[in-house]
Amino acid sequence: MKKSTLYSIILGAAISLSSCVDLEEAPESKQSADNFYQNGEDAISAVNAIYRGLNEGTGQSLYNSLMQIGTEMATDDYEAGPRARNPHVRAISGLTHDASNDRMQELWRQSYGIVNRANVAIDRIALIGPDNISDALRRRTTGEAKFLRALAYFNLARWFGGVPLALHETPEALYVANATEAEVYAQIIADLSDAESLLPAPAEYGEQDAGRATAGAAKSLLAKVYLTQKDWENARKKSREVIDLQWYGLFEDFADVFNVATKNGKEHIFSVQFKGYANFVGNCMAGRSAPTSDEVPGVNGDYADALHAEGGLYSSFGDRDRRKAVTFVTEMVSPADGQRYTFIPHIHKYYDPAAVGDQYNSSSKNLPVIRYAELLLIYAEALNEEHNGPTQEAYDAIDTVRTRAGIPKLEQNLSADQFRDSVFQERRKELVFEYQRWFDLSRRGAGYYVATLHAAGKTAAAPRHVKFPIPQRELDLNPSLKQNPEWRK
Repeated sequence: MKKSTLYSIILGAAISLSSCVDLEEAPESKQSADNFYQNGEDAISAVNAIYRGLNEGTGQSLYNSLMQIGTEMATDDYEAGPRARNPHVRAISGLTHDASNDRMQELWRQSYGIVNRANVAIDRIALIGPDNISDALRRRTTGEAKFLRALAYFNLARWFGGVPLALHETPEALYVANATEAEVYAQIIADLSDAESLLPAPAEYGEQDAGRATAGAAKSLLAKVYLTQKDWENARKKSREVIDLQWYGLFEDFADVFNVATKNGKEHIFSVQFKGYANFVGNCMAGRSAPTSDEVPGVNGDYADALHAEGGLYSSFGDRDRRKAVTFVTEMVSPADGQRYTFIPHIHKYYDPAAVGDQYNSSSKNLPVIRYAELLLIYAEALNEEHNGPTQEAYDAIDTVRTRAGIPKLEQNLSADQFRDSVFQERRKELVFEYQRWFDLSRRGAGYYVATLHAAGKTAAAPRHVKFPIPQRELDLNPSLKQNPEWRK
């Protein structure tokens, strides 16, 4: 079976279970859910429905452009392109957004959709009789649900800070108050710690299950959580643990990270799955950044996601950097007239050559959530911070990434500050268009975020922008919910 089979399974999952509701919605009768969770196949279907929440629909779902539109636009690297028509998107790009922004609302709503589906699955799978589900499958499906719930809460905490912490099916008219950010992170760590003990190693999955969360994915995401919290010791320990397992490695060719033929390969720790054509959901990030038919006849890109030229991202790549030609494109041969056209740099990572003329709906390239190159950079950063300066192991980790890119190793004898800046610059180049830049800028603090955006010409950036406002609609619906202090009028 092809490695995209998991996507086929997810597409057919029962995603409209009556108990899977948003926090502000009252659930319908639970009878159908009670009848549904009867055996192992039902458990798999329930977990597939959680995965489906990552890229549900044909566009502007969490990992199918919403995080780019709703988050990355508020960085120095991106801006709303010529065809980004939504005023809410343009407001994020210009740092003039507020609590009424509809993209903030979608980030919140879709994230809690994942949380709610995970809560239902975790509670109900535990009640399936032992004669109807094996212990191994119960552990695996529960681990997957906890991993996905942790991922959703990790995003919510980074975006909004202290958010409501719901861990079970949401009863009618329940108003959930903000938990503290520390409480949310404690739950994220608990879920991922459970998941790493419940989930199998990557090699234990067959090809039909490629793309599912594994023990390695849980450990790697946990390392990233610790890094975000500035728990350098645990970030170093957990990332080293993954490295020592030798389950993962870098592709020799950077282009293979984004080749359809090498999806779910040795570098991909966890990716959101996409499959174009045949009524599946393609990765619309390809079309959103591709040239329009006015620039290259027959390509038919949307060009709604553009590079922010003043940020200097494109010019930061040396000509010998092998990532440059994979990440960006400045000329293409038209599929309509065979002529070569040149244009300003467009992001090219998700452009699928098999989907010429229909990139928006048909790109089959996956979107990495975490991959081995990032894990090496996590390890390097954690070592530098823990020891107040880079160790040789820290140099080795970042230089492994740089060597694959075809650029020289870092200069030795860097200070802690210089090495930190080098790691962040490497993350910026390595992880372009992978929903990482805003998280990196915000976790370095308000002063760094504001200075970086001001230097890039986004002068409306202010300290409050290291968090997003809790959506006004949620505040109106839930009297127990409080707005972030920085966003209170």
